[in-house]
Amino acid sequence: VQLVESGGGLVQPGGSLRLSCAASGSPFVNYAMGWFRQAPGKEREGVACISWSGLSTKYAGFVKGRFTISRDNAKNTVYLQMNSLKSEDTAVYYCAAAPKIVVVSLDESDFASWGQGTQVTVSS
Repeated sequence: VQLVESGGGLVQPGGSLRLSCAASGSPFVNYAMGWFRQAPGKEREGVACISWSGLSTKYAGFVKGRFTISRDNAKNTVYLQMNSLKSEDTAVYYCAAAPKIVVVSLDESDFASWGQGTQVTVSS
């Protein structure tokens, strides 16, 4: 499956952004979908994941209550709504696909396909 992210950009602290990830090349419902991020000088970390059906989600503790992951299987797209953004949310955000049997995971070793990433910068 091929993945293309969009929606990144520059936003002020406290602001919002919605990232999108469009999938192609393989049935979207075969995959759990995740969002990861990597800040400069830091390792990549899991942000959120959603099961193939959309019924199960998992979030990293640092984004709970601020970020929401969702998917539209008819549009082969997964979203990450980010609210109350902080400077420490600045990173390159990647979407990734894992086999649906994974259900939900924030372990990047479960994800075989990755997008190219989109930059999110939170700064005044």
